[in-house]
Amino acid sequence: MNADAVQRAVRRMAREIAERAGAEKADLAIVGIRTGGVHLAGRLRAEIAAATGREPPFGTLDIALYRDDLAERGSAPVVGPTDVRFPVQGKTIVLVDDVLYTGRTVRAALDEIVDFGRPRRVWLAVLVDRGGRELPVAPDFAGARIEVPEGEDVVVRLREGGAAEDAVVIRARRGT
Repeated sequence: MNADAVQRAVRRMAREIAERAGAEKADLAIVGIRTGGVHLAGRLRAEIAAATGREPPFGTLDIALYRDDLAERGSAPVVGPTDVRFPVQGKTIVLVDDVLYTGRTVRAALDEIVDFGRPRRVWLAVLVDRGGRELPVAPDFAGARIEVPEGEDVVVRLREGGAAEDAVVIRARRGT
């Protein structure tokens, strides 16, 4: 995906989220998963605000301590900040990540979200659904769905993360 395709996908996803939220827009909140989902979540929030006239609450999650492979990693995890400064109870949370692959990151994020309260519902929004699930997780909103062979990775590059321009690229997995 080039920069235009990324922007079109984000706008479409934001419109779909706003439409599905309907009369419950006041209970909508956006939460990005570190690191890949945070910038995308910020863009979705801005597009939703432009479409609805309401800026939803925004938060970020660092799932490092919620991973199911924590013991296997050996070294101490690098933990970034989690910042959820709104009441989660009763909200419709739009959980945002850049790429959906195995589903394990989403599972960890759901575990962390419920530590803040019990949301009314959680919707998953991803820029790219690349297939290859290990857990029964599916996006509610996806910018693109592509099948990527094992041994290759989908990399999302956004300007906010330091990229020269937005892009989604597929590359050979490092270390394979």
